[in-house]
Amino acid sequence: MNSTLAMPPKPLVYPWTPDNGDGFYSNPILCADYSDPDAIRHGDDFWMTASSFNCTPGLPILHSKDLVNWKLVAHAVKNLPHARYAEVQPGCGIWAPAIRFHAGKFWIFFPTPDEGIYVTTATHPAGPWTEPHLMQAGMGLIDPCPLWDDDGRAYLVHAYAFSRAGFCHKLRVCEMAMDGSRLLDEGQIVFDAPGRQPTIEGPKFLKRDGWYYILAPAGGVQTGWQTVLRSKNIFGPYEEKIVLEQGRTPINGPHQGALVDTPNGEWWFIHFQDAGVYGRVTHLQPVRWVDGWPLMGRDHDGNGIGEPVSHFQKPAIATPVEIRAPQSSDEFDAPQLGLQWQWHANHEGDWCSLTARKGWLRLFARPVANNDLAKTPNLLLQKCPARSFVVETTVESNATEAGLVVMGRTWSALAVRRDGKQHQLVRRGGDGEIILCDLAPGLVTLRLELSDGGGCAFSFRSARDEWLRAPGDFQATAGVWISAKVGIYCLAIDGAPDEFADFDYFRFAAPTKSLA
Repeated sequence: MNSTLAMPPKPLVYPWTPDNGDGFYSNPILCADYSDPDAIRHGDDFWMTASSFNCTPGLPILHSKDLVNWKLVAHAVKNLPHARYAEVQPGCGIWAPAIRFHAGKFWIFFPTPDEGIYVTTATHPAGPWTEPHLMQAGMGLIDPCPLWDDDGRAYLVHAYAFSRAGFCHKLRVCEMAMDGSRLLDEGQIVFDAPGRQPTIEGPKFLKRDGWYYILAPAGGVQTGWQTVLRSKNIFGPYEEKIVLEQGRTPINGPHQGALVDTPNGEWWFIHFQDAGVYGRVTHLQPVRWVDGWPLMGRDHDGNGIGEPVSHFQKPAIATPVEIRAPQSSDEFDAPQLGLQWQWHANHEGDWCSLTARKGWLRLFARPVANNDLAKTPNLLLQKCPARSFVVETTVESNATEAGLVVMGRTWSALAVRRDGKQHQLVRRGGDGEIILCDLAPGLVTLRLELSDGGGCAFSFRSARDEWLRAPGDFQATAGVWISAKVGIYCLAIDGAPDEFADFDYFRFAAPTKSLA
């Protein structure tokens, strides 16, 4: 394989498709917020999961045949396993998971940093997955990964969250019950070198050729690197080597992810890059084993540490693979929500219906706390699927308020509001609201254009009217550990029980030059 790092970047297309169709791919392989990815190969199939934080359903499950083209197939967790997640809990919830196959079933170990470490299993990654089991309670225990050894014993490695534990530079290994139900001892701190490897986290276990490996990113999300530890003894001492760094590339903090092999013996590393408003997008790096170390990317400056590639030859897979990307647009023709959708907190089944009006999604109005959408659980949102795009939806509403929203640490929405028999179009956000115009009852089409970098412009039209630009552009911002998200909502600010809004579709398209 030959690296083509110096080639110009692939032009933006929509949705972002990493497969160039000529035997090469362009990073990121997922231009969307699949944070802290972990993946395995089982036979000829690759399965990935990722952090989901406060959003539900959680733990997305993606499938690929070639590590480049991915599709959402399921979620492993319907709701977060604690009552407090009925309210929006920014930055909490499900952090970095690990997916493995053992004893005829798939396992995902995941933390919620305020409660402890959970495990869920399934006989097939598409589910159903068991209800999460709290295998170890404790605040600040994060990023667990199991290893079933060939001597009939099992182990778990994990890191610590500074925000809960007060430190973030130690990795602990404990012996674990073979069924993953509990830890068997207090374990040992196997690595602690804050001077060399600060903020070490996201450990992933691997055993190869008699060596125990722990892959663990260090240095922080935006500025860090990928470290590999190895030892002949599972409790160490461990040697250390940095194997991937930003170097001269624009790919900051290249770390945390999955080391996987292909059926023909190639090795690859899936990791994330912090892309600001777009969250943590996912990259794929080639791997070479040299002197027992997995060297990632390409070492262009000769310092022994790899740098990320932006363009590379695809993994060698015998069977041709369909070019695809995770789902985004939705016509609401199916009897259930598309897998691309997540609520902003734990959700109930009666919050929406896809059968009340055929071909439409009906959102039932829910009350909003302090008129603040950021605290509203029933926002129905999805990740930004490209760096720039236009998204459009048509709504018919009898609710107090329903509309189109972009949500992060700050937010903005374009909405239809009803006050008695009067309908108005309003533009609102955390900094206030503007009444744009009066509306006749009926259909209104709402549109958001997000430009590269996160600049947002809203527009609208009624019936066959021309598009009108809503005044006041907005700069989208990332949420807490997640990307900005776009979606729809329906509110009953005064708690009226029978309000709802119907949405005909939710379509993404390539960005336009003008929305005049």
